[in-house]
Amino acid sequence: MSQTIEVELTSTPVELYKVLKFEGIAASGAEAKLFIEQGMVSVNGELETRKRRKIVGGDEIGFEDITLIISE
Repeated sequence: MSQTIEVELTSTPVELYKVLKFEGIAASGAEAKLFIEQGMVSVNGELETRKRRKIVGGDEIGFEDITLIISE
C-alpha cells in the first residue's frame, strides 16, 4: 500500500537527508544518508544520490512506497 504525505517546510531550501530524518522515514541523519547513497530515494521521479540536494516547495520525494509532497 502506498502512502502520500504532505510536508510543509518552514524554511527552504532544506537538505534531502534532513527531510527524511524529520519525517521519520529514517531514524537518524546517518540512516537517511545511507538510504540516499544506496539509491533508495528519488526526487521528482529521478534517482537522487546527493545527500545534500536542496529540497524546495513543489518537489516530490519517493522512498519505497512513500511519497512526500513538499509545500512551503
